[in-house]
Amino acid sequence: MKYEIVHQDSFPMLQVHLEKGEEIHCERGAMITMSQGLELKGNVKGGIVGGLVRSFLTNESFFTESIIASGGPGTASVGAGIPGSILALEVTPQKSLLVEKGGYMASTTGVEVGTKMQGLIKGFTSKEGFFLIKLSGTGTAFISSMGAAHRFDLGPGEELVVDNGHLLAWDENMEYTMQKASGFVSSVTSGEGLVCKFRGPGTLYIHTVKYGF
Repeated sequence: MKYEIVHQDSFPMLQVHLEKGEEIHCERGAMITMSQGLELKGNVKGGIVGGLVRSFLTNESFFTESIIASGGPGTASVGAGIPGSILALEVTPQKSLLVEKGGYMASTTGVEVGTKMQGLIKGFTSKEGFFLIKLSGTGTAFISSMGAAHRFDLGPGEELVVDNGHLLAWDENMEYTMQKASGFVSSVTSGEGLVCKFRGPGTLYIHTVKYGF
């Protein structure tokens, strides 16, 4: 499968060229266009239980859709529906990703879309809630951000503080804790409340526009 991301950092769109027999899996309603030879099928990725978990715990759609090159090669366009960026991230058995709720857009065959529960303190204090999207397996995942997306690569022991309203995705094995940005008065006057402190090694991605702006 070949792909191209067009109109990046405005209203981006993912264009994929599928050879006969190839397919791409998307969130419900993500398909924009399909050429002749392609077929759109609705399904519940991960089965009924997996769909219910995603729908109730992560605000992702219960149903997903697959674009399949069943009649021959063709090109499809997929969109996120929000102004921002689309990231193409590789998922491997050694590198699973955690993604904020609403950040997953599409993926190639071989990427498993599941959930992961955070600890009680993180669940109560994080804007992401108790459950995050977990991407595992092997393939390419396409993530949508609000505004521009930016990557940080942290070395061993290196730390980075991130406002939790700007978190997009990060390596599952990265360590992070929740804490107040500063003292109570400073937090109120600066507009910053709780933040996430990440510790390397690992890679994380942020988006420049906070959800709920």
